[in-house]
Amino acid sequence: MIVGIGTDLCRISRMEKALASPAFFHRVFGPEEQALLERRTGAGRLATAAANFAAKEAFLKAAGVGLGGFSLGDIQVLRQESGAPFYHLSGTAAAFAQKLTLHLTLSHEGEYALAFALFEAAGH
Repeated sequence: MIVGIGTDLCRISRMEKALASPAFFHRVFGPEEQALLERRTGAGRLATAAANFAAKEAFLKAAGVGLGGFSLGDIQVLRQESGAPFYHLSGTAAAFAQKLTLHLTLSHEGEYALAFALFEAAGH
């Protein structure tokens, strides 16, 4: 059974300005995400950061909480070997999602990155 959906759109150029701030980078992105972003350069780095940020917002919307509901650093968005994105959670976000199956898809085109999250009750 679906228990939450969320989507968000992020302008990629917004990340270029935001990533110039080390405080933003360390507050918003968890350690594994930081490593992922450090391995990417140029436009690919910006698109990945924007998509990950949109995924965090989509998570918050699917959870039914606003900004501040969970630490953004506890909601990490990583990639499987195939490139498919997935949530890697810690802290209160992990406790919240313990009995959920989380689905995530990301896309980017031109100036925008998009994320869509779907939460299911575990076992469905």
